[in-house]
Amino acid sequence: MSMTLETQPDLGRFVDPPRLGNVLVTGGSSGLGAAVAAAVGAAGGVPVIFDLAPDTSVDAPAYSVDVSDRRAVEDAVEHAVAQVGRLDAVVTAAGIDRCGRLDEIPGDEWDRVIAVNLLGTVNLVRAALPHLEQVHGRVVTVASTLALRGVSDATAYCASKFGILGFSRALAAETAGRVGVTTLIPGGMSTSFFDGRTEQYKPGPDTHLNDPRDVARAVVFALSQPQGCEVRELLICPDTEGSWP
Repeated sequence: MSMTLETQPDLGRFVDPPRLGNVLVTGGSSGLGAAVAAAVGAAGGVPVIFDLAPDTSVDAPAYSVDVSDRRAVEDAVEHAVAQVGRLDAVVTAAGIDRCGRLDEIPGDEWDRVIAVNLLGTVNLVRAALPHLEQVHGRVVTVASTLALRGVSDATAYCASKFGILGFSRALAAETAGRVGVTTLIPGGMSTSFFDGRTEQYKPGPDTHLNDPRDVARAVVFALSQPQGCEVRELLICPDTEGSWP
């Protein structure tokens, strides 16, 4: 079916996507966070890195921050904004895991997963929100395919990621029209995330994992939408990897 001039869509606003600006990435010195920081820089944005051990060789503002420490996050956000001038987006890529059955994992270690993954996400968003509201900025939270289903020996991780999904959906409703909110739901990625695990909790030799650089491009896609258009949830996984559905 042919289109008349009157019915053809206006694609002009998609020719030059919005500038990414200054994008704060937690966990920005390794794994998905490092890939996101690199992708933001390649797309013309300025990555601002928060990490426990930031990579000082990267040409980007970087801060040593424990995201589970709310006051430390608040202070670091204010310092970062003072340095770079404004904050356009945040990506909450910091995350840890502790595998094992509930009665086998020490309580402090179980709590630490919740503190970093879930509360670390909330801490960063809470501190950044006033700055993002000034510029109609964006939040990308990082959940997991294990935010959609529970598995044995992963109670802490599943609880944290289910929490991130619920938090993000509520945040999107709460900030609609003022701040864009995207929940990234990635499947397994080829990163150091699996290092240090016992063999039973490592991906098998035939497991297909995504390159984090491919996932990072999806993050840039979400950040590049024109104002008024939101990618609310974005599930990205290897085509043969079994963590979803």
